[in-house]
Amino acid sequence: MGFLIDPWNWWIEPFSGNEFMRDALVAGLLTVITTSLVGTWVVLRGMSFLGDALAHGVLPGIAIAFIIGVDTSIGAFVAAAAMIGGITLIRRHSPLPDDTSIGVLFVGFLALAVVIMSTQRASYTGDLNRFLFGSITGLDSGDITRQAIAAAIALIGVIVLYRALLVMTFDESLARMLGLRPGLTQGALLMLLAVSIVASFESVGNLLVFAFLIAPPAAASLVVKRVPMIMVVSIVFGSAATVVGILISYHHRSAAGASMALCSVVLFFIVLAATVVRKSLAGRRMAIA
Repeated sequence: MGFLIDPWNWWIEPFSGNEFMRDALVAGLLTVITTSLVGTWVVLRGMSFLGDALAHGVLPGIAIAFIIGVDTSIGAFVAAAAMIGGITLIRRHSPLPDDTSIGVLFVGFLALAVVIMSTQRASYTGDLNRFLFGSITGLDSGDITRQAIAAAIALIGVIVLYRALLVMTFDESLARMLGLRPGLTQGALLMLLAVSIVASFESVGNLLVFAFLIAPPAAASLVVKRVPMIMVVSIVFGSAATVVGILISYHHRSAAGASMALCSVVLFFIVLAATVVRKSLAGRRMAIA
């Protein structure tokens, strides 16, 4: 109960007295901005499975880059581009449903990552664990700069694509009639999704970035209906989960990325419960009236 009994030492002192905590906070908030902007469209367009598959699909690229000594972000982005290309190719030349093609590539890329990580050359897995589960308290200024660039790309991307994404989300045929080129827009959204995942895996971890892509936007969509407000509320929810998660990790020596992801999921269920209660009370008032 230290957060109530001694609020200064629980909430403020960890950030005021530790530079690595301040860096972790900045990196976490930038991650939230990036994933919330892109994740809003992932949730609204029903692309959660694709987002999950892409988040795990970058693992082979990370593993290969780690083994040969190349920047892991480059390897992750190449793997993400390869998976996006594979999904597009299967969609174009196969009558199978989208979730089937995504599932096949998801399993294939994940299996390839496990095979690579199990080889003798990848036996030193300490750094690989960092990429899987994140190390937000171990980031340097270069990592934060890359995250800031990714956040800027996500912001510019959703502004430029906003009209096309909005129309395409609710009526793809209308988007095609208006000349908004849904196929190109979908490809651009997938690239933004890849950027947000690649930029965020070092902070919250490749296995946990999906929580930030889905939970805050999903919670926000329960509270507000206009798309811009969903993005804003999602950033607020994600920021709250980030701050609480980092502080829980600091005080209780738990994994920072997992603590942040767990807080975002718990926040979603709190918002869901509040929404259910509010609707129930509103229904009772109407019945009484």
